[in-house]
Amino acid sequence: MRVSNHPILGPGEQEESVAIIVDGRPVRAAAGEPIAAALLAAGIRVFRLTTRRGEPRGLFCGIGRCTDCVMTVDGEPNVRTCVTPVRDGMVIETQRGEGRWQGNEAD
Repeated sequence: MRVSNHPILGPGEQEESVAIIVDGRPVRAAAGEPIAAALLAAGIRVFRLTTRRGEPRGLFCGIGRCTDCVMTVDGEPNVRTCVTPVRDGMVIETQRGEGRWQGNEAD
């Protein structure tokens, strides 16, 4: 859900739309918005699973200070999605534990 017509600020600007892939699923996002905002707008609340118990985590601080929103983005683990802008063609995956670099399957 996005606020497109705020009762005080008025209507939002027309945003350019981009396509991202989240856990294999195509998702539309507004160009330049934080990844976390795009995911929340798409109804995605779980960004990573904890190392020990596999418990779900999502957006917490929203300013890049905690690590609850980290995900694997374009094969790079531990990307803070609350401060990373979305761009067309990004591939985003739910991170399990500490994450793994893609192409490093032998570890």
